[in-house]
Amino acid sequence: MSLDPVVLLVFHPKKVALLMTRVKICCISSKGEADLAIAAGASALGLVAAMPSGPGTISDEAIAAIAQHIPPGVSRFLLTARTQPEGVVAHVRATGVEVVQLVATVTPEVYRSLRGACPGVRIVQVIHVEDQRAVAEARSVADHVDALLLDSGRPSAAIPELGGTGRQHDWSISREIVRASRLPVWLAGGLTASNAADAIAAVRPFGLDLCSGVRTDGALDPVRLDAFMAAVRQAA
Repeated sequence: MSLDPVVLLVFHPKKVALLMTRVKICCISSKGEADLAIAAGASALGLVAAMPSGPGTISDEAIAAIAQHIPPGVSRFLLTARTQPEGVVAHVRATGVEVVQLVATVTPEVYRSLRGACPGVRIVQVIHVEDQRAVAEARSVADHVDALLLDSGRPSAAIPELGGTGRQHDWSISREIVRASRLPVWLAGGLTASNAADAIAAVRPFGLDLCSGVRTDGALDPVRLDAFMAAVRQAA
């Protein structure tokens, strides 16, 4: 099963209609940031729960409140580091999102539990592109999920990095995954207005996902956000 692209669009009359590559703004920390990202033309928003490291984490209560505030047509992603089936299911139910982004490796039982307990929720599995092994990992989960997201974390680090690193990984590996995948593939890791067009040309992802690239001192920056969205539109 694959994601319905229409679900990932926000119908902004002046901006989103021009965007061919979707944009997900992650680390949304407030209703105000959500409104700002939507006005700029974001197709999806990422709400980051507790993580072992990285920026932008907020409480589950805040995630639920922001998710309820986000209007129909904009996808609400819960980023969870939980790996046990019952824990992931409980997390999704508590936050009221329609997309769960699994930032760590999980067992097939997690996918089965989500399908059974939360049939309307779509599953996005993060693949951390450290080396060529990411290609096989992407292939191994493809039958269980609705989309892939390629990031630059280091899950095996002493303090696991599961996203929000601001680092760019080897896009040639990501391109290989995109070419081989029947699923939508999001690209994350070190994206900014200055390299967005290069990322689109090199990888041809379904969408781009970023956090720090549109922030200043941790806050969503409207100038950097608009510059990024303009770069994506120009690359379309």
